[in-house]
Amino acid sequence: MKKGDICRGKIGEVRFPGKGIVYTEDETCVLRGGIPGQTVEYRVLKKRKGSFEGIILDVLAPGDPETEKAVCGIFPGCGGCMYQTMSYESQLEMKFSQVKNLLTPVLGPGTENVFTGIHGSPERFRYRNKMEYTFGDDRKDGPLTLGLHRKYSNYDVLTAGDCAIVHGDFNLILNCVLQYFTDHPMPYYHRMSHEGYLRHLLLRRSHTTGEILAALVTTSQAAPDLHPLAGALLALKTEGHIAGILHMINDSPADTVRSDCTEILFGKEDFYESVLGLRFRITPFSFFQTKTAGAETLYSIAREMIGSVENAVVFDLYSGTGTIGQMLAPSASRVIGVEIVEEAVRSAVENAALNGLDNCTFLCGDVLIVLDDIPDRPDFIVLDPPREGINPKALRKIIDYGVPRLVYISCKPTSLARDLQAFIAAGYRAERIECVDMFPMTVHVETVCCLYHQKKDFISVPYEPKAAEYLK
Repeated sequence: MKKGDICRGKIGEVRFPGKGIVYTEDETCVLRGGIPGQTVEYRVLKKRKGSFEGIILDVLAPGDPETEKAVCGIFPGCGGCMYQTMSYESQLEMKFSQVKNLLTPVLGPGTENVFTGIHGSPERFRYRNKMEYTFGDDRKDGPLTLGLHRKYSNYDVLTAGDCAIVHGDFNLILNCVLQYFTDHPMPYYHRMSHEGYLRHLLLRRSHTTGEILAALVTTSQAAPDLHPLAGALLALKTEGHIAGILHMINDSPADTVRSDCTEILFGKEDFYESVLGLRFRITPFSFFQTKTAGAETLYSIAREMIGSVENAVVFDLYSGTGTIGQMLAPSASRVIGVEIVEEAVRSAVENAALNGLDNCTFLCGDVLIVLDDIPDRPDFIVLDPPREGINPKALRKIIDYGVPRLVYISCKPTSLARDLQAFIAAGYRAERIECVDMFPMTVHVETVCCLYHQKKDFISVPYEPKAAEYLK
């Protein structure tokens, strides 16, 4: 096997995150995507760490758990919902096995009983409450498209007009906007030349009230009247109701959704969402879980694992909009949240006031730095870091507090596996690990891990993360 070869093989297993493994007599190829048991044609891209890497060119025969028909018109083009054709039970089984296979070598022998299962999603489709779509084309000089990037491509954009994981209202709005600019042509923004007008469409929807925010993001290179577009959107027969239509100007060369200035074409620029009895104000750029019902399941499990924090000082690190901290605040003595995203911190402060919680403090900055400025010592720590996990130096400081128990919420089990090495070296052990399928049909899985310290006298132990096979 060498770079550029076109090969055929059967996927023997799928490792997190969505890596199909093809075994031959002498070699192994790790593919981007795939389902267990699929026979595929693939191209070898490179050799790395003792195995080859490749991409799937064609599926020649379905896999063992493929019992469903794809429900999205561009499947598998965008690469988002790779498991649409798998039975949902097979998805859950596979994701739970992936987490166990990643964490068991870290936890050590005799720890199988700490894995207490995986919670399926209350909604398998139509669950995302936020989407960022891109204007473009699906081939050079092709007609205008609006949707998601083609898998493995930074430029081709596929129209996602029947996406299955967003609420149907999103599809109605997307198709309406695309039709409007097909009938009233405007150039889309080209990332290389930095010329063009249409950039993104940002949509958010309240799971609780059905209120919708629709934001068209453009450059300032043209100034058409957008009120007719607003009228077309308001005429749609959506299940929810459009609370605000916004026009945002973004002249940044970076391919990110942001606003230099915002014009309200209709209504307002916010709505309110409820999670486990707490209210949260949502704006177009609010940092908030993209699946409300799944978030309630996740946070309920976390709260159960945390148990009583009566009169305790709780550190909510990587706190986002402070959802977990605010759940614990009624019984805690004090909650201190730390989050690096400024907009999220502003929302956390605002939402704590909205919920009548006066014992919450939310600080903006890097956990590594901010911890040095907090005079309090925690009795309990909740961790909900981003996908890359915790900075090793910040992790050292967290461990040095020596709290008897803590809960780590992970959206990437490979990062959790790495960080657990430090906790175990310092004397912590896993009490319970539970998975939550927040995003069905995708490769993602959430893991909630409760740790306790087994030593009566805490000792800080230096550690170095190991580059083990299961962390690849």
